[in-house]
Amino acid sequence: MIELPVPATLSPPSTRVRTSYLVGEQADMIDRGTSTDWLRDASLDFEAFVNERTGVRDRWGVPSELFWYTSDEYYLGSLVIRHQLTEDEGGGHIGYHVVYPWQRQGHATHMLQHALAKCKVLGLERILLTVSPDNEASLTVVRRNDGIPDGVNHEGELRFWIDITEAR
Repeated sequence: MIELPVPATLSPPSTRVRTSYLVGEQADMIDRGTSTDWLRDASLDFEAFVNERTGVRDRWGVPSELFWYTSDEYYLGSLVIRHQLTEDEGGGHIGYHVVYPWQRQGHATHMLQHALAKCKVLGLERILLTVSPDNEASLTVVRRNDGIPDGVNHEGELRFWIDITEAR
């Protein structure tokens, strides 16, 4: 396993991780068997790509903010925080993924912990997470962060609530 130079943190998208972002996302897409075509445009003008993803933006009809999980020049994954739930509550407040080379090393658990602290600063008290029933890794992450089961949503995903009113 690669030893990271500093502890990873959530930060706004940045051009400083250009190479590791492109390589990590490409490896992730190949592992999933999905197209990497979108990476071509990102690689040609990475600065514009980053600028389109920085700050609070309207995504899914609600204010949302994208973060990258990084350690110096290493990009490990991404996370989005929806500042409010969508009308159908699909996707919940937080969505995250760790790129293939960095999976199964505890990064998603830490990403979610960092995100919960950011949600608390936003004034949110309860966070909804939705997880595909067959995504054992993500189910573990949610449970490690004290997720309380709350049935199934209209997309067939498991719902979990995390209370962040207590100190984290």
